[in-house]
Amino acid sequence: MTMATTRALGRALPRLSAPLRPAQTTASQSACFSSSRTRQQSAFRPTIALAQQLFLRSFSTTRASQHGHIHPPKPGEELNITFVDKEGREHPFQVSKGDNLLDIAQANDLEMEGACGGSCACSTCHVIVTDAAMYNRMPEATDDENDMLDLAFGLTETSRLGCQVCMTKELDGLKVQLPAMSRNMQAADFSAR
Repeated sequence: MTMATTRALGRALPRLSAPLRPAQTTASQSACFSSSRTRQQSAFRPTIALAQQLFLRSFSTTRASQHGHIHPPKPGEELNITFVDKEGREHPFQVSKGDNLLDIAQANDLEMEGACGGSCACSTCHVIVTDAAMYNRMPEATDDENDMLDLAFGLTETSRLGCQVCMTKELDGLKVQLPAMSRNMQAADFSAR
């Protein structure tokens, strides 16, 4: 919404809050409907005030590239990671220290869902670390992560949740495989029917 549009709405909305004008009626109709008209007028006033507030608030947007939680690496501090997609194609990226695999994949339009938003409450960001030596450099998975991994499709000995693996210098050169499919298991899936 442009500033001109905002100003135009600002000028138009006060006119909307003016008292409602009665239609051409006879004296008997006027007496009969006067109490209901008063109720209608008072019912419209809060709605109009709310509309004024909504239209007069500032509005801003951000570029889609700013929606993720990753930042471009500083020169000389780049860490390398390679994702292998379901079709076997490799996607190498240079990332910053502290970026997690889920955010990296989503920022680069790879097919990783992350249904829980990275809160370790699903298994849709499951990845398979291709190198066992690199897997051993990672911090050990928490109990919560292991519980979610139990629900993952295609679980292996080197499986991790992408939302729980943050890039460090020790993980420079990491290569992960995206599983052939993912499963979004929820508590509702286990309720009695």
